[in-house]
Amino acid sequence: MTNRNYIFTSESVSEGHPDKVCDRISDAVLDAFLAQEPEARVACETFATTNRVVIGGEVGLSDQAKLSEFISCVDQIARDCVKDIGYEQEKFHHETIEITNLLHEQSAHIAQGVDASRNKEEGAGDQGIMFGYATRETPDLMPAPIQYSHAILRRLAQVRKNGKEPTLGPDAKSQLSVRYEGGKPVGVSSIVLSTQHLDENMTSNDVRAVVEPYIQETLPEGWIDAKTQWHVNPTGKFVIGGPDGDAGLTGRKIIVDTYGGAAPHGGGAFSGKDPTKVDRSAAYAARYLAKNIVAAELAEKCTIQLSYAIGISQPLSIYVDTFGTGEVSGEAIEAAIAAAIDLSPRGIREHLMLNKPIYQRTAAYGHFGRSPDEDGGFSWEKTDLVDALTSAI
Repeated sequence: MTNRNYIFTSESVSEGHPDKVCDRISDAVLDAFLAQEPEARVACETFATTNRVVIGGEVGLSDQAKLSEFISCVDQIARDCVKDIGYEQEKFHHETIEITNLLHEQSAHIAQGVDASRNKEEGAGDQGIMFGYATRETPDLMPAPIQYSHAILRRLAQVRKNGKEPTLGPDAKSQLSVRYEGGKPVGVSSIVLSTQHLDENMTSNDVRAVVEPYIQETLPEGWIDAKTQWHVNPTGKFVIGGPDGDAGLTGRKIIVDTYGGAAPHGGGAFSGKDPTKVDRSAAYAARYLAKNIVAAELAEKCTIQLSYAIGISQPLSIYVDTFGTGEVSGEAIEAAIAAAIDLSPRGIREHLMLNKPIYQRTAAYGHFGRSPDEDGGFSWEKTDLVDALTSAI
């Protein structure tokens, strides 16, 4: 029998975390290329450490004459990202960091798999497996531990940037241990929050006094009680943050980016990859499908797995797991999915409108559980496939 009473923990990291600085820069580069050309090809990786940012990878435009021009703009894109995040430290400052730009033209061998697959349709940009997940634990159909871990850090970033809490720095981590009863989240057994602070004289207690009201207002009423354990800056001072304190790299926070460990992960990172890469686009499609299945009341929770091969258009497999909560069989849902949406790479991009500069905003606080934007951002969070799925059952 499945354990229905338990504690589950997830963590989030802020936009100023070293890895998230790198994700932000990689996605900002992607957005710049997509703004120039919707079919641009980008696979951009970023590394950051003390006073240095290194950017590399492959990019492609149909107009080769413009490629060098756009590659040369990347330095300023990186500085703008670091400035917006808020880094003006002596050893990591948006004006003085040294930037090494190693971007180059996309490999023709990779391009041929995408552009001219054997069935003459656009193929997947790589092989791999991708997962999507949804659950009725929260209004956004996300697992509660990761959703509220993100929400805490988003709130702290807001008050840091609007000047209400000027002592907070950009680098932070949150971690929530959520207590479940009968399979439903009912409270928080422990809260871990480590945040950079700019006043060297602040103690852990001082930091807690700043952040606790925002954490209290972010979590559902009654989730914090006298038994909740608090660990705020448990190691003491946290003044040196960001890449000066610890090196960062694109794609190292894949569990933070998705479901906080509550669902499987295929292993592929998102940031810096254009939507021909199914690591990104098919993971978005899988979340879209899982969320619409739960929104359609076909299941209380749902995991979707998709698999692809490079150069092949359609997924090799579609797998559905509703954890015994399904109103219909998994096989019936799998058949409905195939009837309701074209899951080829181009079909996904067109259905979800992914060939737009919408990715920089995804680089922190999760790719899922966000509200769809009017310009197409977070389109995979829409629940507009409900009727098509239920009609196909």
